[in-house]
Order: sequence, then structure tokens, then C-alpha cells
Amino acid sequence: MTEVGVLFAILSGARIIGSFLSGALTDKIGRRLLMIYGLIFSAGSSLLMAFVEDMTIFYLAVFFVGLLSSIGGPAQQAMVADLLPEKQRADGYGLLHVSDNLAHTIGPMIGGLLAGISYILLFFIDAALSIITAIIIYFALTETQPQKSDKQAEESMADILGGYWRVAKNGVFMAFFAIAILMKLVYRQMGTTLPVFLRDLHGVPPQGYGWLLSLNAAIVVLFQFMITRKTSQFKPMKVMAVGTFLYAVGFAMYGFVSISMFFFIAMAIITIGEMFISPIGQSLVARFAPEDMRGRYMAFFGFSWTIPSLFGPLAAGLIMDNFNPNLVWYLAGVIGLIAALGYWQLNNMMEKNIPESSTAQP
Repeated sequence: MTEVGVLFAILSGARIIGSFLSGALTDKIGRRLLMIYGLIFSAGSSLLMAFVEDMTIFYLAVFFVGLLSSIGGPAQQAMVADLLPEKQRADGYGLLHVSDNLAHTIGPMIGGLLAGISYILLFFIDAALSIITAIIIYFALTETQPQKSDKQAEESMADILGGYWRVAKNGVFMAFFAIAILMKLVYRQMGTTLPVFLRDLHGVPPQGYGWLLSLNAAIVVLFQFMITRKTSQFKPMKVMAVGTFLYAVGFAMYGFVSISMFFFIAMAIITIGEMFISPIGQSLVARFAPEDMRGRYMAFFGFSWTIPSLFGPLAAGLIMDNFNPNLVWYLAGVIGLIAALGYWQLNNMMEKNIPESSTAQP
């Protein structure tokens, strides 16, 4: 588990560098090209991973995968904000969340079948799908970046990168960002620590963990749109607080229960929190961002995923290897509660700095 944590730390550190550059490039050269480049790099990284056998080289490969394969992320998020008016953005990001979960439901099934034939075939097909998607984007999508002023068009890459300082000076956004790091430090354990914990402490096989993920994805696919429509009527920071509280409850449960039924109940609670948080959180970032800085705001917010990955899995691995493994989930509950309180308190700051929809309820 400690070695797994080190690998995630390398991957996440490289992604921070890659996202930093991609956010700036999204605002400099546009969304469509960055999405295409990201898919091409993703295809290359899949082929690289297919042929690496030496662990030392694997560490190096992980660094380059993190650096290059996710550069299209800020561009995709910025494109949604470009295309949709503010009232529809939560629905738009909710649709992306559903598509992600459909992929996470279908993908592992196909991957398992392909891996049974050949692991090399699995990586080759993954690379081919990335290239096919890049071709579709090239022919089917037009650039959505808002028209730049003459001054903006003349900005150098150094000026664009310097725009991150403007992001960092936005006090309310930075508070939102800091709380998001705590919240995602908790959520990050689902894909890294939880499967090993359930296997080693409760004898749950990988297939059993797969059923938990399938439950997560199925709930999102079936209920995300309904949840988003309901939660969009309320103040977004309060929605974030409630969703994070559900994270705290769900993850803490794993430290107290040992029956399979309760593992599924805990996952259902976490998934409801996820459906509260995911679309609303991303739409809040779009609301914070000036039109000409959407790529950099999206990239900066993406660090709230990568920073927890730098030390979260590693810290959890050290706890599991050296202390009572249940301590991971007790700490997850405490950190989740702190983050939920942070979002609730930030609601007042949010109201003073960003106008709420007239339809929002207390």
C-alpha cells in the first residue's frame, strides 16, 4: 500500500504540472485543440504502459502519463461553461457525470474480458478508442472559446501563466478550493484504499468491490438528473455542505461495520453525496471564472483532485501498514465533517461575492 501511495503521488504531481500548462493553453489556443491533443497523448501513454515491465521505468512512465494524458480536462470543463447558460450548467456537468459513470460501469466489464484474452490487446484497444474520439472531436465540434479582445489576443504565454496569480487572489474561490481539497481527500480513498481494506480486513474479493462500484455507477445513471434538478433550487454552498456530510457518514461507516449489506448501504450514502456535489461544484467554478479565464480556473480547481492524491493514498497506506486500518475511516469522517462545516460557513461569503439565482431557496 505504501508503494501504491508513492505511485499515486508521482502521477498526481505530474498532473499538477500538466494541468497548470493545459489551463493556460486552453485560454490561449482554445478548447477543441487541447481536447484532441489530450486524447492523442492518452493513446500514446496507453501504448507505453503496455510494454513497460521494469518497475523503475514504470515510475518514469507514470510521470509522463500524468504530465500529458489529462491535458484535455480543463478544456472539456471550460467548453461546457462556454456552451451553456448559467442556469443549465449544473445539468450539463451532471450529464458529464452520468457519462463518466456509464463508462465506469461498462469499461471494467469489457476490460475484464479483454484482459482474459490479452493485456496487450486491452492497452491497444484503449489507445485506438482515444484516437477515434479525437477524430470525432476534430470533425464534429467547433471551437467554443469566447471572442478575445485585441489585448487578450496579444498576450504572451508568460502573461497567460501569470493569470494564475489572479485566480489565487480571488479569496472566496481560494477558500472554496481549500475546502474542496479536504472533501476530495476523503473521496479519493474510494478508489485507492477501500478495495485493499475490504480485501485484507473483511475478505471481500475484487469482484465484491466491483459490485460496490457498479452500485455507485447505477445510482448515478438512474438518479443524477433528478437529483441535480432538485438541488439546483437551493443555495449551492449548502448543497455542497450536505453532500460532503454524506461523504463523512458513508466513509466513516467502513470503520464501524463488517457486514456486506452495510458496505453497500455506506456506498449508497456516498453516492448520494456525490450526486449532490459533482455537478454543483463544477458549475460554481464556472460562475467564479471570468469568461476569458475559464481554462485556468478549471485547471486550478482540478488541483483539488491532484493535491489530495499526492499524499492521501500514501498517508492511508502508511496507516494501514502500521496502525489500526479502521483509523483511516475514522479520520475520513472527521475530515469530511470539517469540510461540510467549511462549505456551510462559506455560504455567507458566497452570497456577498456572487449573486444567487432568484429561485434559490434558503
